[in-house]
Amino acid sequence: RLHSHDVRYGSGSGQQSVTGVSAADDGNSYWRVRARTAAECRRGTPVRCGQAIRLTHLGTGRNLHSHRFSSPLSGNQEVSAFGEAGEGDYLDDWTVVCSGTYWVRDDEVRFQHTSTDVFLSVTGEQYGRPIHGQKEVHGMAASSQNNYWKVMEGIFMQPSEAFQMEQYHAEL
Repeated sequence: RLHSHDVRYGSGSGQQSVTGVSAADDGNSYWRVRARTAAECRRGTPVRCGQAIRLTHLGTGRNLHSHRFSSPLSGNQEVSAFGEAGEGDYLDDWTVVCSGTYWVRDDEVRFQHTSTDVFLSVTGEQYGRPIHGQKEVHGMAASSQNNYWKVMEGIFMQPSEAFQMEQYHAEL
């Protein structure tokens, strides 16, 4: 699970750390899907495959972020949480990579950083203190089995009426 808390990296950017955990009952693994930077989206609007989004950490209000710092353990690209109250910058934008037209709730997806093209990934590198046992989340240049993500729980909005008409309305 994609996880974060108000613990900063001791190297690199010094921003809020982002890790991977297996625990299902930790509120620090909740993220809100939002429109890309400087864009708006209406609640209930489906996310298209290929669309840029932001993921905002519910506990701290910081956005999933990446930049050209080396990650602490693997030396890949650092992934952090950045900004205040959901406001950050263009380095918070991630493209949803999926099959089909829309990101479907139970499907696996990839997130590709819009500015640096790395894929959000988690591998086996584990931290010591103060976040003992949590895995490093980082950006990897190549797609692999380590960059698939799946929504596990959350609040899901029903598609808007306009979207439902679009799906089932076949005439020109």
